[in-house]
Amino acid sequence: MTDVTNGENAMELSAADEQLLRELAERARAGGRRVRSSVATGGIIEHMTVVKINAITVPPDSGDELARRFAARASAVDNQEGFEGFELLKPTDERTTWLVVTRWRDQASFDAWLNSPAFGHGHRSAAERSGGEAPAPVGISSELWSYEVAGGSAG
Repeated sequence: MTDVTNGENAMELSAADEQLLRELAERARAGGRRVRSSVATGGIIEHMTVVKINAITVPPDSGDELARRFAARASAVDNQEGFEGFELLKPTDERTTWLVVTRWRDQASFDAWLNSPAFGHGHRSAAERSGGEAPAPVGISSELWSYEVAGGSAG
């Protein structure tokens, strides 16, 4: 057991907890990502990744076009400060809502990207970037969902 102090709160970590934290830190180093976590009371890890999910509903025959457009600009956000990763999730059932999942170090990093020129550039098509017309939107509707990681497993 190890005593861990976090501000005024102290707690003991079991050997399994210590191993999990070492594995998480190693995974982060292997992926070139920084570790920004501290242990809090109650087994919850503080200062974890902020997750933003853009749920985009498309017509039944438009999913492949959505995937193509995201593939064309997939790396547009890669160098943004605080960006940790991106996934486009395709429904495997009858649903027509695709999920764009991004992970950010914190809310401030996401907000900075949202208000940056890189955001506008990344959301323009290749035709628009070369002075052409914007293609018709693929999505029928979208909504932004916001989450923080509250727990999980190292896998």
